[in-house]
Amino acid sequence: MSTRVLVQLAAVFAPLSLVTIGGGQAIIADIQRQVVDVHGWMTHGQFAADFAISRMAPGPGSLLATLIGWQIAGFWGAVVATLALLAPTGLLIYGVTHVWTRYQGAPWQLALERGLRPVASGMILAAGWVLLKSLDGGMPAKAIALASMALLLSTRINPLLLLLGGALLLLGVSEFGAGLPYLLQVHVAG
Repeated sequence: MSTRVLVQLAAVFAPLSLVTIGGGQAIIADIQRQVVDVHGWMTHGQFAADFAISRMAPGPGSLLATLIGWQIAGFWGAVVATLALLAPTGLLIYGVTHVWTRYQGAPWQLALERGLRPVASGMILAAGWVLLKSLDGGMPAKAIALASMALLLSTRINPLLLLLGGALLLLGVSEFGAGLPYLLQVHVAG
């Protein structure tokens, strides 16, 4: 495996590690931009598949970086991508924790917390938008994703029921939707 690719992986994930305000979901859009658009290491479909696998598998959300590293550079790519995503944040949090507890309740600290909330929300919305755009299945898949999000936000429905219902609905539209207008048919990139 090329050392150059491993260095590039570290250069992608280490800076992103430091801007994970709001959690790992906040950097999904930028990870996608780097690995698909900037470096061309994978396609939009491959990225969406890796994202889905990382969210369905048990374990931390950092599994996405591990999967991407594995696909790009094998075992060492997975190790480098994972460490590059986790180490900088871990070291930063270790230092910030000491300062944060020392100045607990300070006006600057409260202002910083209030100011970062919209930044985190915006980054998470950007990640959702990127994933929605890269979703295979055409308009039916996007409509199902948006309806599922609305149901998740407005009810206490079990997400597994939404996954099952969405899969069955998309399968039904795929199988029996040949007579529907083109816009309403399921389209899978091949």
